[in-house]
Amino acid sequence: MNKLDILSNVLLGLGALALVAVLVFLYDRTQTVDMRDQAQILDYLRQLKEIDARWDMDVLRMRLESRSEPPGAARRETAGRALQNLERALQKTASPSLDAGLPDLRKAVLEKAELVEKFRAANAGAKGALDELLRNSTEARSQAAGLKPAAGLDASLLRLGSAASQYLWFGQEAYSKAVEAAIAEVRAAPAKLPESLRLKVSQIGESGERLLKQRAAEQQIFDALPSLTPGARVDTLTSLFNREVEATLQDKERFRVYLIAYAGALLILIAWLGTKVRAANLRLEHRVRDRTRELSEALDHLKESESQLIQSEKMSSLGQMVAGVAHEINTPLAYVKNSIGTVSERLPDLFGAVDHCEKLLALLQAGPNADRHELSQHFARASSAIALLRDRCTKEELASLVRDGLYGTGQMAEIVGNLKDFSRLDRSKVTSFNLNEGLNSTLMLAKHMLKSVKVDKHFGVIPPIVCSPSQVNQVFLNLVTNAVQAMEDGKGTITLTTRSEDGGVAVEVADTGKGITEEVLPKIFDPFFSTKEVGKGTGLGLSVSYKIVQQHGGRIDVESTPGAGTRFTVWLPSNPPAELAA
Repeated sequence: MNKLDILSNVLLGLGALALVAVLVFLYDRTQTVDMRDQAQILDYLRQLKEIDARWDMDVLRMRLESRSEPPGAARRETAGRALQNLERALQKTASPSLDAGLPDLRKAVLEKAELVEKFRAANAGAKGALDELLRNSTEARSQAAGLKPAAGLDASLLRLGSAASQYLWFGQEAYSKAVEAAIAEVRAAPAKLPESLRLKVSQIGESGERLLKQRAAEQQIFDALPSLTPGARVDTLTSLFNREVEATLQDKERFRVYLIAYAGALLILIAWLGTKVRAANLRLEHRVRDRTRELSEALDHLKESESQLIQSEKMSSLGQMVAGVAHEINTPLAYVKNSIGTVSERLPDLFGAVDHCEKLLALLQAGPNADRHELSQHFARASSAIALLRDRCTKEELASLVRDGLYGTGQMAEIVGNLKDFSRLDRSKVTSFNLNEGLNSTLMLAKHMLKSVKVDKHFGVIPPIVCSPSQVNQVFLNLVTNAVQAMEDGKGTITLTTRSEDGGVAVEVADTGKGITEEVLPKIFDPFFSTKEVGKGTGLGLSVSYKIVQQHGGRIDVESTPGAGTRFTVWLPSNPPAELAA
């Protein structure tokens, strides 16, 4: 190999590496974003906003309620944990807007938590001062009762209590001045009061001053709280973060388009290279084709045989169903046939009576010009025909025959309706379907097999599921047919149970037949396996049912006790896989 060939191989290798590197880069940029981290970040932001709203509600409740439970330190700790969780989540998910706004948000949340705590303390102090003032005022009024030096003190204490209460709840400056004036008035009481009463008056004044101080501090904090807006900051950061996520998804989509275009170009290049390699490997392909032809023919033959056997199983089920329908429809058809035959025999008498009545009416319409003899004859004939109809009870008989005919046609309509519901030929392949209706339709069509079988239905309240009704009904028919065939002399009990379970619907088909042995049980869903006599089954009924349930994303389980019976449990999800819906 000369240097030129070596250089060509090196350049070719480098070119291939470059193509692969670009493909890997585009693939990496199109990887699906894990939205769980973004959802956690949004959840932490929502928690912070909710805590901010609860703080505002706590402040309003403390101001408006006389005996409200003050918020503890739990909200502050919850806010701290939410901030820590948000910081940890941002270490895994890059967000320039949250990284820039998180310090200000933390500062605002902590400041508001501190102010709320101060407000709680000031509010509790003000309410405590008012309670102490009112309690001491009551005691002072009780002590001053009947004392001449304390004349007027009772009214002053009442004014002070009223002004203090109004100031606590309304906080207006006029009430503040009223409290100050009332305190001064109380303290100006005569000096000749008893020592205990003077002490109580002094305590009342101190309580009033503390109320003024705490209420003013509370109002100052309350006025400062609106300037702290963690909730608004959270809304802003949430909006910015959502925009970043949307931009990231758009960027992924753009690179996905690039990847598709690049992959298309690579496919074209690979196709061109393939044509080159194909010329070199043509003889090898011919040899491989010759050796695989026999295997392909054998495989095609096997598939064709399997398809014929499956079709045979379907035609066998269809034959049983048609035989049952034909048997069930004979009885109502006999109603209709006999009723129509009898009606046709009674029609001549009825038509004759009508003709005589029409001729009699025509003569009556002629009036005085009518021939009396002819009128008498037609009257006698009409009376005779009507009497004959009455004697034969024609009217009642025709009504009964019509009822029988309608009953027969109703029965046939019900059978046809059940057949249509079973096959679902008038609906789309996949639709919303209630399995209770499917079981009822299956039992109606299998009625000819169940004449000596007791059927117990325990249908629960189940939601409709999305499925292929005709295929699901085929599964039910196969299970019911197997249950009947498993019973000796066709006598026994079949129990059908439906219930909601794990986001879907479970259907149980249990029989009291001979059961299945442990050796046979693992093989019952295998294609072409059958426990029936030769010529009585293809061994595809349960295999086809198993495939149908699998295609719907469900499962089919079996439990059996030899000599006691077998229970099949079919579970189908509320929504099938996308492949079935397609």
